Amino acid sequence: MCGITGIFAFNLVGKFNKIHVTNATMSLSRRGPDFQDIYLDDWVALGHRRLSIIDTASIAHQPMWDESKRYGIVFNGEIFNYQELRDELIAKGYTFFSHSDTEVLLKLYIDQREKCLSRLNGFFSFCVYDKEQQSFFVARDRYGVKPLLYVFDEDKFIFASEMKAVLQYGIEKNIDHSSLYTFLQLNYIPAPDTIFTPVKKLMPGHYMTVRRQQLDIQPYYQIPYERGQENASGLSYDQAKEKLKTLLEAAVQRRLVSDVPLGSFLSGGIDSSVISALAARHKPDLHTFSIGFRDEKFFDETDYARAVAKKLNTQHTVFSLTNDDLFAHVHTVLDYTDEPFADSSALAVYILSKETRKHVTVALSGDGADELLAGYNKHAAAYRMQHPGWKETAVTSLQGLWKILPKSRNSALTNKIRQLARYSEGASLSAQDRYWRWASFADQDEALALLHPNLRAEAGLQEFMPRRNALLRTLPDRENINDILLTDMNVVLPNDMLTKVDLMSMANGLEVRVPFLDYQVVNFLFSLPESYKIDHDLRKRILQDAFRDVLPEQLYNRPKKGFEVPLLKWFRREMRSLITDDLLSEAFITQQGIFHYPEIDKLKKQLFSRNPGDVHARIWGLIVFQSWWKKYH
Repeated sequence: MCGITGIFAFNLVGKFNKIHVTNATMSLSRRGPDFQDIYLDDWVALGHRRLSIIDTASIAHQPMWDESKRYGIVFNGEIFNYQELRDELIAKGYTFFSHSDTEVLLKLYIDQREKCLSRLNGFFSFCVYDKEQQSFFVARDRYGVKPLLYVFDEDKFIFASEMKAVLQYGIEKNIDHSSLYTFLQLNYIPAPDTIFTPVKKLMPGHYMTVRRQQLDIQPYYQIPYERGQENASGLSYDQAKEKLKTLLEAAVQRRLVSDVPLGSFLSGGIDSSVISALAARHKPDLHTFSIGFRDEKFFDETDYARAVAKKLNTQHTVFSLTNDDLFAHVHTVLDYTDEPFADSSALAVYILSKETRKHVTVALSGDGADELLAGYNKHAAAYRMQHPGWKETAVTSLQGLWKILPKSRNSALTNKIRQLARYSEGASLSAQDRYWRWASFADQDEALALLHPNLRAEAGLQEFMPRRNALLRTLPDRENINDILLTDMNVVLPNDMLTKVDLMSMANGLEVRVPFLDYQVVNFLFSLPESYKIDHDLRKRILQDAFRDVLPEQLYNRPKKGFEVPLLKWFRREMRSLITDDLLSEAFITQQGIFHYPEIDKLKKQLFSRNPGDVHARIWGLIVFQSWWKKYH
């Protein structure tokens, strides 16, 4: 796991930007604390920061070159089937000077060019430089576990693992107001767009070829899902359970390869418990890690995690935190975030990664299971909407009542009213509008009203709607659960969940591996009917049933909790002055000229009222943006 960056200059103007490659590489030091190296020639510069995982010897440092010195690579990620690929290449006559997966990837590309991508089982972003052809080949893994940002203009092509490295090249920091408009709704910015107009994100499952002022982007993978095939696998439920167990165990086993200490996150939920159970079969000394919240007992699942660890006989460590511990890291997380990203649970992931890194360099996680197997509240809501009974009909008919009742996350009653209001609102919308609304913290009108009137046309529907439609292209008018899961895999997973884990883990030099996103597991799960994944009583049905015999009984039949950072409490106490007198003050908002202060003022009044609803999430989004704006402007 590493940080990568590079530049291909097309002319003398672009060539001047090569001087920034050292600073760009150094800005990625937390992604790769073990080693740094840079390559320079007339038109190209490549930079690499290394976190040594496989073959920690110096001969595996990057940029790495083949023996002919024609091909060089910078690579971020892991290839889990590299030994098998290495053996195939040796049989073809290739020789190897290291034991690294980097060299295998480089020589597989030399042998097969872009076709190599379909052979890789792992997660990655990388660039191969061909000196003879004077070209870059740049690729990103199937599901977007690893990031890749780029700039392409008439003078140069720039790429990097993070925005902070891209900005070192001195690009114009022009805000994309349509991206800002999207951020105000979702609290993140989906690929391929970023907060800056010149910077783009390479989409998951795509590669780029760069040759002298020509950029060609092509897809190499999409999830093999055909709508209308109820059970493309042809397997019965029991057969499917057995195959899932086999595939997932193989995925975990592949991800145990490491030359440095390796452990597993163990939250106490089904997903991480299954991964830990499978890892413990092949690693008897497995170390597991949990994070607990002493002040938020409703969200504390450490008792469940301890029960799993006891059953699996792992070396278990619990990091027990107070709200003060969480708050102490707020500004650290804000400072590391180099594009507006306002998933507040990033705070917990940051602390978990920071503490885990003191013990191991690699951790397995259960990320991806919710998106693959219908684990979220919205999936249960969508299923009930598609299979309504008298309860669902009653909730929908009472939409007017839910609108006027108090809603917040502060108590079980007001939170239930909030959920019923969102359900009834969604029932009246089209499939695409419903998905977008349930993914959002503000609707389109609310987000647009927040922007300064001078910016609304620039950020508005003419630019935004084509972007939204592209993100929701997998949702037909009458969607089923698998359609929703496919959209989650394309939208929520790479742009929110995986972005959060990559940023917060790599900020602490920790590699996180995600067995559920082994492409063989993903392809199989999308061949199964929705009835194998969810019904009226159970989410992630096949996963829960397949591993019921290896996990403690108390993990089952309990509500999904997740974790919510106590934003509302902080905003009303510790951060009140920051909100009222600094970042969201009338003076600053007016001087800045991006937001419409009367709408900001409405949100602040709602925040401090008895009926805050979900406003704290919107306030957090604004705080994240304002903190980011101050740093970069």
